Amino acid sequence: MMAAGRLSFSNITALAPMVRVGTLPMRLLALDYGADVVYCEELIDIKMAQCQRVENEVLQTVDFVAPDDRVMFRTCERERDRVVFQMGTADPDRALTVAKLVEKDVAAVDVNMGCPKEYSTKGGMGAALLSDPDKIEAILRKLVAGVSVPVTCKIRILPSLEETISLVQRIQKTGVTAVAVHGRFKEERPRHPVHCDYIQAVAQAVSIPIIANGGSLDLVKTNTDIEEFRKATGASSVMLARAAMWNPSVFSSQGLLPVETVMEEYLKYAIRYDNNAFNTKYCLCQMLRDKVESPLGKQVQAAQTNAEISEAYGLQEFYQQTQDQLQARRDALQSDSQPDRPVMDGDVTTMAVKFERREYPPQITPKMFLLEWSRKEKLEQPLYETVRQQDSPTSVSSGLVCIKALVLYGNLRIKPENVWSLNTMTLDEEQEVLTC
Repeated sequence: MMAAGRLSFSNITALAPMVRVGTLPMRLLALDYGADVVYCEELIDIKMAQCQRVENEVLQTVDFVAPDDRVMFRTCERERDRVVFQMGTADPDRALTVAKLVEKDVAAVDVNMGCPKEYSTKGGMGAALLSDPDKIEAILRKLVAGVSVPVTCKIRILPSLEETISLVQRIQKTGVTAVAVHGRFKEERPRHPVHCDYIQAVAQAVSIPIIANGGSLDLVKTNTDIEEFRKATGASSVMLARAAMWNPSVFSSQGLLPVETVMEEYLKYAIRYDNNAFNTKYCLCQMLRDKVESPLGKQVQAAQTNAEISEAYGLQEFYQQTQDQLQARRDALQSDSQPDRPVMDGDVTTMAVKFERREYPPQITPKMFLLEWSRKEKLEQPLYETVRQQDSPTSVSSGLVCIKALVLYGNLRIKPENVWSLNTMTLDEEQEVLTC
């Protein structure tokens, strides 16, 4: 769905932005089943503005990593021309900062103007923007002028049809490529009927594509229903949230697949791309729906890792094969940049030792191992200071020690000047520098 190298929003079906659902595994699965465009979950501008872009050579992804080491947004080449980055923002300058950070890795940028939840509205974001059209215009104009990819937004309908049409007409003048319209008022929830007449009136009042949203419960249950919803709203395109969350094969023209099959395919992507286990659990529980208290559901809920979730679905072999493949890739990358043998420098021995952050308890770090080792050996405790390493995305800590031999469970990268660089994350985001 590309037009002259840019993503087109005409005559498409899209995976809607959904918090805790729209991460990479779900987006890729939706594309597999036939979605034309996939939106990531709403990501807040303040958090994203602090992120660093990291090319993850092991997972073959691009990660946007926060100062606390969390991967806020992960994407890959497979979805490069189909993924829309949705942000929550109430500030034009900050919105542009985030958009420019991600624009080379996404197909479009979207602003959330429809979320009624407190976490979004309390900062003036989401549906709170609907009462401030001047700010809406300022944000969108800034983005349209500042980035090379299409800019869109997603809104809810206003108390009157006239207000809704007026707002969308004003939004169109900012130069956005499309507007997604959730056919419910700000105070309405999924149990309330969607207002197709509002979406239809908006679609007739503007020339840019209107994407209809909100039909999952009462109108869209199967793939054939998507076209009926499109006709009922007169919209150019359709965006699905809950219907896709429950079973993303709703995008398939071949019809719905058994949810058990879909869950297994989702889990394979979650394993392949090292998805957060609690996020994986959440999505699987949404697909289980009324079976969440079944034996399978209880096993999924009790699981704490993707490995344990894999056991619930009988995918232990796939999990282990994937881990072996990822480890082989790590080893290959490591061998290209690290020596195979210890390096002697006077009475100091420097050697490379693998370190996997996720294999450590949450509060255990290489520093703590070093401190404990020094105590046992009755050596002077290392002193740490915060420094900024060139080309490193965040401030890192360094400690000065002089010992005859040090074996530390870390990914230690020898430098010409005998600097050990400890990779304190699985994804090569932050480095901790230990100088001997």
